[in-house]
Amino acid sequence: MMNLSGEPEVTSQNLIKPLVNYGIKCMSMGFLVDERSAIVWRGLMVMSAIEKLLRQVAWGPLDYLVIDMPPGTGDTQLSISQNIPVSGAVIVTTPQAVALTDARKGAQMFAKVNVPVLGLVQNMSSLACSNCGHKMHVFGKDGAVELAKELSLDILGDVPLDPEIRETSDSGQPIVASNAKSPQAEVYRSIARKVIQKLPV
Repeated sequence: MMNLSGEPEVTSQNLIKPLVNYGIKCMSMGFLVDERSAIVWRGLMVMSAIEKLLRQVAWGPLDYLVIDMPPGTGDTQLSISQNIPVSGAVIVTTPQAVALTDARKGAQMFAKVNVPVLGLVQNMSSLACSNCGHKMHVFGKDGAVELAKELSLDILGDVPLDPEIRETSDSGQPIVASNAKSPQAEVYRSIARKVIQKLPV
């Protein structure tokens, strides 16, 4: 997605150097293990990996540290919320009922550990027909909007199910970089602006 790969270098202080593209520092367990190998995340292993990514990486000065977590309310979310001060969480969900159940549980978990939920992002909200432009709601319509109302949260944006977003991400050139003036790119910029308003630098 960020067109980054390879084994990271290590500093003289024995800290891992993050990989950088588009001016963004990135680190992932995927950079530290064979990309063809599956990682089994369980209990202490999760906490150890999180500790490594947070404390043993030469992040340097940052405006924001964004952590992309797996769905659900498991060890990863709890370990992060218990080990570092988290300024806020953004919950990303598709509109269908099965995904909204996980999103609701996630919001409730963050409330229990005193992490503010900044809002919801509705992903794959609609697919526009390439011939006529008619929008189809493949995964249902406005599920995240209704959940946001239920939980008294803001909707930060609707990301469409769009072939160009997928293609540019797969090629390692995100749409905000490869087609910055497109409506799809503006969706992401709008979400970012709303997050920045809630968490100014």
